[in-house]
Order: sequence, then C-alpha cells, then structure tokens
Amino acid sequence: MPKNSILVIGSSNTDLIIKMERIPKSGETILGGEFARTAGGKGANQAVGAARAGGSVSFIGRIGRDEFGDSALAGLAADGINVEHVVRDETSPSGIAFIFVGRQGENSIGVASGANAKLSPDDVRKARKIFGNVAVVILQLEVPLKTVAAAIKLAAAAGAKVILNPAPAQKLPASLLRQVYLLTPNENEAEILTGIPAGDEAGAARAAQSLLAWGVKNVIITMGARGAFVAAQGIRQFVPAHKMKAVDTTAAGDIFNGTLAVALAEGKSLLDAAHFAGAAAAISVTRFGAQASAPSRREIERLLAEGKVARVRAVLHANGRNGSAALGRTLGRRNGTWIGLSGASTVCSKLPNDNA
Repeated sequence: MPKNSILVIGSSNTDLIIKMERIPKSGETILGGEFARTAGGKGANQAVGAARAGGSVSFIGRIGRDEFGDSALAGLAADGINVEHVVRDETSPSGIAFIFVGRQGENSIGVASGANAKLSPDDVRKARKIFGNVAVVILQLEVPLKTVAAAIKLAAAAGAKVILNPAPAQKLPASLLRQVYLLTPNENEAEILTGIPAGDEAGAARAAQSLLAWGVKNVIITMGARGAFVAAQGIRQFVPAHKMKAVDTTAAGDIFNGTLAVALAEGKSLLDAAHFAGAAAAISVTRFGAQASAPSRREIERLLAEGKVARVRAVLHANGRNGSAALGRTLGRRNGTWIGLSGASTVCSKLPNDNA
C-alpha cells in the first residue's frame, strides 16, 4: 500500500434528512420541510473525506444485509475505498440517522445504530494484517468502546498513528488515551471529557492541556465556524476557519478528521494538516448531505491557495512600502523565499513587488 494509506474503523449509516426553517422544539410539529436520503455515519463519512482528499483508504465496519447496507457499500466502493473487511450482519439492520437541518445549517441528530453496535473486537482482529500496511488509523465512538480499544491496540503494535475522534463523547480510560497519537473532540466533547468549557480560545487551551496531561500526545479541538485549537509539544495555536455561508454542517467534523488523516499520512506537520483539514471542512458546510459534501483534493488546494493570496495581499496593503518587512514577520523568509505557509513562496511570486 502507498504511504498515504489510511484505515477507518467505525460506523456506516443512511441519513434521512429533513431541511426546515428551524429545528422543531420538543413536542412540536413543523410542516414544509425538504426531505433527502444520503449516505452517512461518522466512520464512512471520514473514509469518503479521506478518499476524496487523495488518501488510499480501507474501511472496517458492520452493516446489515438490507437495501440500506447494499447502497452504503456501493457508495464507499464508488469512492475507491477498500471494503473487503466490511462485515454483513445477517440479523441486525443497517444503521439509520434521522437529521433535522435548520436554515443556518445547524442540525439535530438521532441515530439507530443497528449493526454498527455489533462491530466486535473479533471483526477487527480478523483484519489485523491491514494494520501493518497503513500510516494512520481513524476511529470514532459510534461503535462499541471495546472494539475501539482492540483496534487502537493493533494500530499501536503496528506503529500506525491513531486519530481518535471521541464522538459521541463518553469518558475514556487513561490507558486507552495514552495510545492515541491525536485526539480530535469538538468543543462540546472536550467539555464532556474534561469538565472545562471550551467554547473560546482560552477555554480550549485549558481543556487541551487537561487532555495532554492524561497522556494524549496531541489534541485538536474543533470549534465550528471559529476554527480549531491545536495543542502539542511546543505548540499552542488557534487555526481560524475559512468564512463560508453554511448550508449543512452535519459532516464538517467528519470531513475535517478524514482529510486531517490524509495530510498526516503524507508527512505534513500537525499545523499544516489542521489548515488542510480546515479548508476541507469549510467547503463541506456549503453543501447538503454528509458524504456528498466531501470536497476533492483540487477543491481543498484551491481554497488554501485563495486564503494564502488574501493573507499576503492584506499584509502588503496594510503596510504599504514596508510590506516586505511585515510579510517577513508574518511568514518568515529563507534564502529569498517566503516560508511559514506551505506554498507561500508560489503565492508571493504572483504578487507585484510591494516596493515598486
């Protein structure tokens, strides 16, 4: 397998979505919604996000032997994902998620796990050979924790980096967390795990520090439209989000995690990987549906390039004839080219000389 090989272990669902002016309150019925059926499930979403971003992806999951399962499997295969280790359950139905999406892209989700809840440690162990051929393993918590623990043990033994997306959130043993290369909760999940509100940068920093103290090697707390907070040895940095008009935020976190895995498997630094994943998530919220919202590698790189051009132009414009010096403080310079953002030298080469 190529060096950018990624293994995703987790859930596969069919999403039944109603898009409405607002999400109904308890006991309330609202008419006039728009219905759609799309492929979903955190694990499958992350697999598709990784595949479209350029990763060589394999998926381990459990789905029912029903029409929903057939459709889910065909969709994953159509994105070039290796599904030979997906188990077909003869008695439990495939997972289903019922999703309300409001006018601003906000959502409320209920899940009937079905066969996902029966993915077992033995299912994972039967695919043990694949762990030795991947750079990154991604897991979530929509499958049993004992299965997640078995997969993390196999990944650690094989030397693969483990990304654990602790969603839906639950308390996790320190012995498991110590084997995790990167933990990626959102702000609500970080608060559930640590008891520390993580809704702003200062709170996210405190929550991340608490998670690092438990033995996790690296932490990225995603904060929706604000961005993400990255914490690792020698790094405490907020990565702002791209500003986009949200249509549906359902799978933004999953797309972030899938594309993050691709960037890390390719050898990018944690910060560069966070920028890459942030761009992918930003694109995803402009589209309806979960897996349908995952962008291509070309789309991600285009948005990153646009963001770099805008940043460079802003620094040059704000500083006039002193723009070069200001840009140097912002990006840094080495051997006559700008550094600090991957691809920045290419961007700068297209701009006019600020001292002309």
